[in-house]
Amino acid sequence: MRKKAFIFDLDGVIVDTAKYHFLAWQKIAQELNIEFTLEHNELLKGVSRVRSLDIILELGNIEASQEDKNKWLVQKNEEYLTYLVDMDQSELLPGVLPVLEFLKQNNQPIALGSASKNARPILEKTGILHYFDAVVDGNDVTNAKPDPEVFLIAAQLLQIPAHDAIVFEDSVAGVQAANIAKMTSIGIGDKKTLFEAQHIFTNFSQMETSFIEELIKK
Repeated sequence: MRKKAFIFDLDGVIVDTAKYHFLAWQKIAQELNIEFTLEHNELLKGVSRVRSLDIILELGNIEASQEDKNKWLVQKNEEYLTYLVDMDQSELLPGVLPVLEFLKQNNQPIALGSASKNARPILEKTGILHYFDAVVDGNDVTNAKPDPEVFLIAAQLLQIPAHDAIVFEDSVAGVQAANIAKMTSIGIGDKKTLFEAQHIFTNFSQMETSFIEELIKK
């Protein structure tokens, strides 16, 4: 069987930590008297922590010093981490584990490509770190999606050319990054939002083993 690089985003693909990010950002926004709704939170999908804060400040037309920004970034992360303390395998999204197991059984290289700087602790807490041959997160990249840097590094670590990489993403920016890198983009989530992806599934439970086999054969 041929080898492809299977690269997974984290938030919204493997685990639903987006809800925890939202609560942490909402607390910061409330302190700054900025309205921050679930709709606003969609703007932060696939975006770095620094850019996320800038977006929230723009929503409130607030200009801030770098010192204040740094303080809020630390505060947000500390708030977010409190929600991760009790994470376990039950936090995995539907169908993720069987897909990882199938890929591992078929000796397919697996990587994480995420903007999160807390990726490794989350993979450890959910008991799936051992599935990943490489982990590329927000600590390893300079450019945020839709720049394809995170995926290109992941493919390089797996020693697989970009055109043989398959990316699972839940954000528009992530799908665009995969497409820019000439990788196969698979959207996990809403079809209307992720229409730029080459394939779209609501979640991994909808993904047949035969589909993954075809991806490998191509």
